[in-house]
Amino acid sequence: MTRKLKILVTLFSFAMVFTSHAQERLVTKADTDYEQYSFRPAIDIYKRVMDKGYVSADLLKKLGNSYYFNADYVEAAETYKKLIDGYAQDAGAEHYFRYAQSLKSLGDYDGSNEVMAKFTELTSSDIRAVAFKNDKDYMAEIKRNSGRYDVGPFEYNSPYSEFAPSFYKEGLIFSSDRDTGNLAKYRHTWNSKDFLDLYKVNADSVSSNIVVKLGNQVNTRLHESTSVTTEDGGTMYFTRNNFKDGKYIKDENGVIRLKIFKATLADGSWQNIEELPFNSDAYSVAHPVLSPDEKSMYFASDMPGSLGESDIFMVEIKEDGGFGTPVNLGNTINTEARETFPFMTSEEILYFSSDGHPGLGGLDVFGTKVADRKLDGAILNVGEPINSKMDDFTYIMDEESRKGYFASNRPEGQGADDIYSFTENKPLMFDCKQEITGTVRDKISNEVLVGATVKVIDENNEEILSTITDSEGKYSLSLDCNQGNFVRAQIQGYVPSEEYIGKSDGKPKIIDFYLERVTITAGFGDDLAKLLQLSTIYFDFDKYNIRKDSEIEVEKVIAAMEKYPSLRIKVNSHTDSRGKDSYNLWLSQKRAESTVNYMISKGIAKERLEGEGFGETKLVNECANGVKCSAKNHELNRRSEFIIME
Repeated sequence: MTRKLKILVTLFSFAMVFTSHAQERLVTKADTDYEQYSFRPAIDIYKRVMDKGYVSADLLKKLGNSYYFNADYVEAAETYKKLIDGYAQDAGAEHYFRYAQSLKSLGDYDGSNEVMAKFTELTSSDIRAVAFKNDKDYMAEIKRNSGRYDVGPFEYNSPYSEFAPSFYKEGLIFSSDRDTGNLAKYRHTWNSKDFLDLYKVNADSVSSNIVVKLGNQVNTRLHESTSVTTEDGGTMYFTRNNFKDGKYIKDENGVIRLKIFKATLADGSWQNIEELPFNSDAYSVAHPVLSPDEKSMYFASDMPGSLGESDIFMVEIKEDGGFGTPVNLGNTINTEARETFPFMTSEEILYFSSDGHPGLGGLDVFGTKVADRKLDGAILNVGEPINSKMDDFTYIMDEESRKGYFASNRPEGQGADDIYSFTENKPLMFDCKQEITGTVRDKISNEVLVGATVKVIDENNEEILSTITDSEGKYSLSLDCNQGNFVRAQIQGYVPSEEYIGKSDGKPKIIDFYLERVTITAGFGDDLAKLLQLSTIYFDFDKYNIRKDSEIEVEKVIAAMEKYPSLRIKVNSHTDSRGKDSYNLWLSQKRAESTVNYMISKGIAKERLEGEGFGETKLVNECANGVKCSAKNHELNRRSEFIIME
């Protein structure tokens, strides 16, 4: 994408110091251009300074970002590589992410994954990092959803930019920087191109097969783009730069923000232009789309409360024409990167573009169901050929005809951005099912186990479904391909076993389980966890709640206690050495109680359980007070044991 309509670019205020006053003046000029999103002049100046041998981390950051936000991924990747190779200690997590995205856009997926792995080390709690760690097989999902479209040309493209198609009557409204009639002084310094205007085609008898610019009431000498009209064709919402009374308005940083405006059709022309009440001079609001009942509007913004560079929001449209308070759609849909260009279908599928969710490179198109305003469903990449290594965005579709349009800056186009038509031949696989079959056997004798329970447990440790093995020890299950699940086999007298199944392409899979008998022959004081070969029950730093990944192990202890009603155990809980000794003793006691209470909540009688905290008095390694240790080594000491009492 040419980035003319990027909602937000994070403002930078890096200070750059050079010994040469001449170079300092050049860089100051470039910094000013950069901070006002004038990336093309900034690139020219930064390159001149670099050619003279003046290089710094800040210069490389800004030059890399300038390329990135102009979709020049070749130069962006080379610049970010210089930054990381020469100034790794100064490179921020976001630069690693953009470097990874640039490599992906060049088709270097292995290199991109390596850089993303470093990104996750720098910011493990980032939504994008979590998605990468939990969904490293995302290419399988993309492959599963690919090949569903026939993509064709849009006959009204030009050597300039065309994008943001929207349905209007029997035709389209779209945005373009073709013949604007403006003088060069009105060119946008983001990329040295003319400003955007709104055009229509095939919308009425006048514009049949002819591209016609909308009137001057709508188009100004700045940007207009991304529009949506009501079903009756009488009202249009569209995006425009902050422009009022013939003058553009800048924020405190000198940036002309984006706003959503409303127009009504009267006497054949768009009139009564007014901005929406939740606009602001301090942030951007853009890219409106209406819900099927036209009672809600979805849009993109970087307003306060945003998670990333731009987020998707929703706002209620009241019966009197007023608006409610915008609501962020949350961190299932939005990430710390860009979510933008929403589109809502009649079946309440929300499509949007993002470079925060795993994709093929640049902005990709994603879809999610939002029926009944539920916003926690699967986020699916629509796959190729809609998505590519470049930016793919402003997706729209008519669900009755299954035909639609989108825009992309892929190299085979006529201009910088081009509109493409498509026909969807197969719907997005929100209800993807994967058949899992297998046999449950005794690990030692290899005998089949008849009547064993095989459960499906989701990543929130909630049971989804279960089945029983037949007379041949066989089972069959149907899983949701769009989410990760644990498949667990268990039967009385055996230690449960399970396997994790991530998102997949829906191909059938065979999983055979070999269960070990529970044989508790140890005496007083032995650790049940060792007898059952459990993974250690770990706790997060300074926390005493049971972690999701540890609940599975505690469930195995519960299964053993259900098998042996006379078994009594004592939960010993431990901390690492960080923090005050007295506090750690208290914390470990809370951890022991938390583990005991969890088991009681699962049906184990409290008389069969005890709990005691030992703080940091029984470390399993050398990480005592004052000893420098890694976070992983400290984690080994944050544990619980299950000691047999009877």
